[in-house]
Amino acid sequence: MDSIHIPVMINEVVQYLVTEKGEKDKLYVDATIGAGGHAEALLNLGARVLGIEQDEEILKLTEERLKRFGDRVILVNDNFKNLPQILEEHHINEVAGILYDLGLSTFQIDSERGFSFQRDCPLDMRMDNSSVLTAKTLVNEYSESELFEIIRDYGEERWARGIARSIVRNRPLETTFQLVEAIRRGIPGKARYPKIHFATRTFQAIRIAVNDELEVLDASLRTVVSRLAQGGRIVVISFHSLEDRIVKWGFLQEAKEERLRILTRKPIIPQDSEIRLNPASRSAKMRAAERIERN
Repeated sequence: MDSIHIPVMINEVVQYLVTEKGEKDKLYVDATIGAGGHAEALLNLGARVLGIEQDEEILKLTEERLKRFGDRVILVNDNFKNLPQILEEHHINEVAGILYDLGLSTFQIDSERGFSFQRDCPLDMRMDNSSVLTAKTLVNEYSESELFEIIRDYGEERWARGIARSIVRNRPLETTFQLVEAIRRGIPGKARYPKIHFATRTFQAIRIAVNDELEVLDASLRTVVSRLAQGGRIVVISFHSLEDRIVKWGFLQEAKEERLRILTRKPIIPQDSEIRLNPASRSAKMRAAERIERN
């Protein structure tokens, strides 16, 4: 289980999320519990955790990993956009802290669902297998203009127009490698990125669109602050600029309305030693804030 996913900035998460270590009555929400690394750290401190995960396959593994903590763990197969309803269903009025780790787990990247351009898999990219929209549907049925907007806006890809045109010209696309080839044909050879794979931004954009990630994050941040207890903390780990921008401005708006006090003037980033051990953490940014009462 530990090989599935190395939790990012685990010490920093505990430092910013937990204000009173060892209090067994404190309940924390891990809104993206994934493989359970961050939740396990909180549970080891004596906390209780409500964990949410929309990927049912990962949740089964996490349940096995955390079963030794007994009823101090509540696991829910759902999307964190439904957190207010989930809390109501479990008769929970407020929580001591909420964590969002927005990264993909290694389990998802290594799965046969097409998240990685380094594995030849069917084009899926759904985090929730019950969702209707897949990457295959998106790349084969969306118009060139729709694809251009998705790749430009969600991937911040300068060659979005050429890539969208190439995708349409090379349809039907069934697998990740076929999509990679279509992307390659849409980017001028001399213009390909020296530090990242040329398909990175387009794969990111399609995954975001399939899972409606940015809209879900923005909506969730607007609804969860009221569920924090006085002095409760919210911590968000993002992995690209679009996510971080939503978190930054969401916190600023809540601070302006005197509901949050921002704890991280600038985002916290992993130490060099962590990046060496876990290269996937290199793009992570963590922001934290604390619930305050309106004056």
